[in-house]
Formats: sequence, structure tokens, C-alpha cells
Amino acid sequence: MTTGRVFVITGASSGLGLATARLLSAVDGTHLILAVRDPGRGRAAQAQLASGSSSEVRVVDLADLDSVRAFAGGVERVDVLINNAGVMAPPRTLSAQGYELQFAVNHLAHFALTGLLLDRLAAGADPRVVTVSSTLHRQGRIDFDDLDGARAYSATGAYNQSKLANAIFGLEPHRRLTAAGSPVRSVLAHPGYAATGLQATVKPGLYRWALMKLGNPLLAVSAEQGARPIVLAATSGEGGQFIGPTGLGEMRGAPGVVPPSAAARDPETARRLWAVSEERTGVRLLDPAGRHQEPG
Repeated sequence: MTTGRVFVITGASSGLGLATARLLSAVDGTHLILAVRDPGRGRAAQAQLASGSSSEVRVVDLADLDSVRAFAGGVERVDVLINNAGVMAPPRTLSAQGYELQFAVNHLAHFALTGLLLDRLAAGADPRVVTVSSTLHRQGRIDFDDLDGARAYSATGAYNQSKLANAIFGLEPHRRLTAAGSPVRSVLAHPGYAATGLQATVKPGLYRWALMKLGNPLLAVSAEQGARPIVLAATSGEGGQFIGPTGLGEMRGAPGVVPPSAAARDPETARRLWAVSEERTGVRLLDPAGRHQEPG
């Protein structure tokens, strides 16, 4: 029987997700739901967790909103949702619903999952939604006229767009949840420059070479260090905070509160992103006054 808080972690089979799960599993009584695409890798990750916690592996394909709905329907209790999973700079690929893969996986799936789990989160103990963004959100721009890169696709531009969407989605629910008087806190986090293996998914070329051969050895911290801001956000972060490394360029250092970009705080961009996210996912999360809406 679970005696502590229940954490749902997307992308928990490797990288930041696994490192976050390992750190949280050190708290006795914690129950972790490892939301993964590959059950075999999920079970391998599960074997690395501390014995004082309990855990289970559940399958979800974040590139398919039908899979997200099915996964959410099977979650009976959750206190903290950690929206961590992501893909980085692949060749242009479309999700099951026909959306650009990075926008679909990194943002839309987590928007939908949050909305579908919001009622159970609101009933949880010290409930939080933690959305993992990146310093690269500062270079992002939401291209509402070409969200899927049909006219012009840049793998890195689409990644930065998805990370800006994450940052906006961490802040806008805070405003709406506060207006509703909800106990759920929405907190943002980013790992800094962490060597997680995500960079290996970048298509071969100069950008990948620079990341793997120069950036990672010279600048990157370990996945465990990168996970510390996420764990802080999940355990004690306040609503509306953005928690990341406070050292050089937010790439490394002790976790603390860091500022989001001006674009992430823009209310009109947030309004438009919210509307298109509801339209694409069929999930209506909160209206602007913070009132809960039934998922579509």
C-alpha cells in the first residue's frame, strides 16, 4: 500500500526522467508511476530505484493523443505530475494526429495529460504539475501560421518553439489555477546543460557534432545534477516559479528560481497557445477565470 506521495513521471526510462525517479525514490513511501513508451526499458529503469519506494511501469506513447487518454484513464491517484519527456531536433516527423512531432510530444501531449489528470491532482496531497522546459525557450518563437513546419522546417527552431510552449504552459496554468482557488501548483523547471542522451536523437550533422563532441564534454553536468531543479520543483516549488541552475548562464550550479523570457510571460501569446492546444488535443483544461472544464 502506498504511504507517501504518488508521482507520475513521463519519459522515466532514461535521462532526466530516470535521474528524477532515482532521486525521488530515495524518499521512503514514495510511489512512482514510470510513464514510458518501451516497457522493457521501463522495467530496467524500475530496477534502479531505491528499495524504500514502490513503483510501477505504465506505457504511453506521447506522439499519440489516444494513447495519452488511455494512460490518463488508468491513473487512479496522483499528487505530482512531472511533464518531462521530450524529443529533440529530429528530421520533420508528424505525430499520430498529424502534428509536428516536437510540438506534439513536448507540449501537446503534456497539455492533454495535465487536463485529463487535473481532477485527481486537485484531490492529491500538496499537488503540483511540473513542466520541464529549457534555456533554449529564450530562443523560441511560436509560429502560429506554421506550427507544424509545413512551409519551412528547422529542427532546432521547432525544438525551441516547443520549449517556449512548455515555459508558457508552466506559467499560464498558474494564473488560471490561482484564479480558481485550486490547490494545484504549476511549477516550471529546467536542467541547465545536462548530458542526458537527448542530444543523441538530433539528426546527424554539424549541430549534433557540436553538442556531442564539444558541448557535452566541456559544459554539461550529469543527468543527476540536471534533475535536481526538477526534484526541487516537484517537492517544494511554489506556483509560478521557474527553477533551474543558478550558475554560469543557467547551465550549471545550485538550483534556484530563475527568470523566464519575456515571450514566456506574454499574455496574448499564452491565450493563443491555450486556444490552439485545446483545439488540437480536444482537452479543455481551465477557462481564463480558472474554472475547471470537463475534458473534451
